[in-house]
Amino acid sequence: MVSFTGHVLPVLATIAVWFFATGLIAWAANAPRESYGRSLIWAGVVGAGGMLCVIASARISGGGGAYLGFAGAMAIWGWHEFAFLTGGVTGPRREPCPEGAQGIVRFAKASAAVLHHEIALAATAAILIALCWGQPNPIGAQVFVLLFALRLLAKLNLFAGVPNASTDILPRHLAYLTSYFGPNRFTALLALSIAGTLVLAGWLGAIAAETSGQGASVAASLLFAMAALGALEHLFFALPLRDGALWGWAIAARDKRAHTNAMRGL
Repeated sequence: MVSFTGHVLPVLATIAVWFFATGLIAWAANAPRESYGRSLIWAGVVGAGGMLCVIASARISGGGGAYLGFAGAMAIWGWHEFAFLTGGVTGPRREPCPEGAQGIVRFAKASAAVLHHEIALAATAAILIALCWGQPNPIGAQVFVLLFALRLLAKLNLFAGVPNASTDILPRHLAYLTSYFGPNRFTALLALSIAGTLVLAGWLGAIAAETSGQGASVAASLLFAMAALGALEHLFFALPLRDGALWGWAIAARDKRAHTNAMRGL
């Protein structure tokens, strides 16, 4: 039986964390670059705190443990995302894709543009799996691995090309990454990705609905909500909707600075 505290509340909490955490990261990454040093220190503190939360939560099987592990995984993920968006951890290649690059050459250069970030994510996922292996509450590792898989799938779709590659929250110093995006088109990969993520979300939702026990139902519902948001992200790739508009409040200051600088240049 679906309950508010065991099923509905975790979904609402996931949406709220996803919305505000993404906005906060976008706001900090689009702030003046001289603020990055201080922000990266704070992000590192948050990430380290998230790791401690995941370690502590792995031994707590109740609903509180599920929320703690989820919060820890999101804090670690946010740390990685901020490091990427500031340009601190991207890849050895930091320039646009060469004109005419095709096939394996283009893929190799695109991979080099984000290689360090992907290695860091994979290493963190491996560490979290090892820490949570055999523990009564592995939600921290599960959430991070799910986020990693969904993000990797999204990057592959951007490389292949999607009808709607929204780049609103991408800081201007990372604009070169868009040169590795494929043409605006609907591909078989995107179709399979949408179908696959929807099936995954439906499967996790069915598991959550059938799960009893406060801790287990909260954990299952949190995973369902993350998978559903991942499916939504891939749907945004296909629809004429700007998902970045959701965080216009977070990047408004950047656009205002750009407008001011342009006026000064007149």
